[in-house]
Amino acid sequence: MIPWLDPDDHSHFPAPHLALAEPNGLLAIGGDLSPTRLLQAYRRGIFPWFGPGDPILWWSPDPRAVLFPTQLRISRSLRKRLRRCGLTTTLDRAFRAVIQQCAAPREPKGGTWLVPEMIAAYCQLHTLGLAHSVEVWQGNTLVGGLYGVALGRVFFGESMFSRVDDASKIALVHLCEQLVDWDFVLIDCQMMTAHLHSLGAVALARAEFLTLIAEHTLPSGDGPCWHAVEERPAAALQLACFARPQP
Repeated sequence: MIPWLDPDDHSHFPAPHLALAEPNGLLAIGGDLSPTRLLQAYRRGIFPWFGPGDPILWWSPDPRAVLFPTQLRISRSLRKRLRRCGLTTTLDRAFRAVIQQCAAPREPKGGTWLVPEMIAAYCQLHTLGLAHSVEVWQGNTLVGGLYGVALGRVFFGESMFSRVDDASKIALVHLCEQLVDWDFVLIDCQMMTAHLHSLGAVALARAEFLTLIAEHTLPSGDGPCWHAVEERPAAALQLACFARPQP
């Protein structure tokens, strides 16, 4: 039986090891998307994911896809594109626009899991200084980006989008460079895909993942000021700290 969460009790989540094996990681249903609930979830390795018309579904899959920032793999073709694309990147300049673009259907008749209540919840986290975005610009036009939640030294990635070739990858390069600078230890990518694997993501057993985030999501004084990071040409991103180029 999958437990239903009480919307008025923000303290309770089932232990992640009680999640279903199929569908992988389904742990609980219901509750709400308040900041208190979301922060409790992330610190326990749990995230919400549900479609239009569904109740809130909470997940903790096993294994867990993660990317260690210094292990980002940048292909030779992407390195060339970074030098020549003429795009620029920013942090926390257009959070709502990024999440709205992530919510747009990927196909003409496709749907989205980023329902309005999810968008509102993460915009509230952004207002509280906990959710952040990376933007990629072509002139004054937003053409790519990503967003997620930062707690302690862990970035919990949520979604990304591209409107020109490789824009989401360029956003990830900027994110990883900045996280290395700020001494973050990992990016949670939730579920493994071939695309994430090609970028350097690895699969961790859920128990190992939970141990890491228990250690590194603890508050450590004032966090970095994302908005203070200056706009940066993609060609100026520093790549020396990352894994070797891949063919």
